[in-house]
Amino acid sequence: MKKMNRNLLSIMFFAIIGTLHAQDTDQAVLTKTDSTSNTKRVKLDGIAAVIGDYVILDSDIEKTLIDLKSQGASTQDITKCSLLGKLMEDRLYAHQAVQDSLLVSDDQVNAQSDAQIQQLVSQVGSMQKVLKFYKKPDVESFRTELFEINKLRMLSEKMQGKIVEEIEVTPEEVRQFFNKIPEDERPVFGSELEIAQIVKQPEAPEEEKQKVIDRLKQIKQDVEENDASFNVKAILYSQDPGSKSKGGFYSMTRETPFVKEFKDVAFSLQEGEISEPFETDFGYHIIYIEKIRGQELDLRHILIIPEIPKSTMEKAVAELDTIRQQILDGKYDFADAALNFSDEKETKFDGGLLRNPINFDSRFELTKMDPALYNQVRNLKDEEISRPIKEENQRGGPPKFKIMKISNRFDEHKADFAKDYLKIQELALREKQFEAIKEWMNEHIEDTYIHVNDQNKDCNFANNWVKE
Repeated sequence: MKKMNRNLLSIMFFAIIGTLHAQDTDQAVLTKTDSTSNTKRVKLDGIAAVIGDYVILDSDIEKTLIDLKSQGASTQDITKCSLLGKLMEDRLYAHQAVQDSLLVSDDQVNAQSDAQIQQLVSQVGSMQKVLKFYKKPDVESFRTELFEINKLRMLSEKMQGKIVEEIEVTPEEVRQFFNKIPEDERPVFGSELEIAQIVKQPEAPEEEKQKVIDRLKQIKQDVEENDASFNVKAILYSQDPGSKSKGGFYSMTRETPFVKEFKDVAFSLQEGEISEPFETDFGYHIIYIEKIRGQELDLRHILIIPEIPKSTMEKAVAELDTIRQQILDGKYDFADAALNFSDEKETKFDGGLLRNPINFDSRFELTKMDPALYNQVRNLKDEEISRPIKEENQRGGPPKFKIMKISNRFDEHKADFAKDYLKIQELALREKQFEAIKEWMNEHIEDTYIHVNDQNKDCNFANNWVKE
């Protein structure tokens, strides 16, 4: 079987096989009694540790190690103790998430599991190959275990997010953070680029838009009047690659990074209601509200993108060719041309300058650039302007066309407070978040039932799991 992608295999990382609850015992046992015989104890598996309501078996540690090796990760410096420590951290987060009512719905977990299974099947070719790789007898047992893995992971992530969600750093804290780093230990930042672009976004003609609106109205009517399945309709007709395979499912709050138009419609609906067709930058949608849980919505949606004629796209390319030539002839500089002609609201008022989505800085470190973006500019010389480039929308929506320019290059250099403030701010924030996590961990280790098997008490854990 060909080697699996690491991201896909990582879904099995830190797998939980059992969720037995144990107190002061060192082995998981099955107790069987009847009226004529004494209690019979049958060893099932060694218990490595217990965190609240979660049990970690010795086999969980072994399985985690196998999964790491399957991903091609180096396990030379990984010990049983370090793996156990990580498994215990995950379960403490999950345990406390339940205590704090930071719950995830079964629908959310199932949607995640379904997407992962589809990715795995796509990667290796068939469900049978997936089952063989993970040594599972059938789909149901694989799905059940995957559900438990994902639920624990999602609870853990939700708890960690809650711990650090309100942490910020002030400019003074950033300055103090930077000044306490010895000069010969300050980080070195790799070569970076500043990139600008002018975008043309072809629009579908009104008749194509109306066809899509009518199609969505027909789907809405079929669901409401004929009891058709919105889930099935989304799988059949939606053009949103992020949710199509999940029947259009998303779970969201007002903080979820969806476009404003989408959130405004979603939060205006009642449970069980289907919206009228509405437009965003991605196309036309209808939304069905499946469940409302306080400030969180479970919804399904269908996205259909109006067809853009070839002639319209050719016109966009011709316009960009003209703009490019006018810049080369000196009629405009690139920034003025972006302001006057670009269709991209996010960049046109900033001279067409792209912003790094990680920290909103204008610089992109070469070694960390998105591969698609890197391929678009890698052959550009300073001040050179590219020919029109077609870019497909990975989140759905029509393609766009653009011309690009490298505005600035920055060679590899040692961190400078003024020039690299945003990067230093990010490092300072990470340190503050790490300290908050560490403090939270110490506090909740004291307040939570924790049992570590005698064989593991000599481990040099990063946390005080073996309470005196």
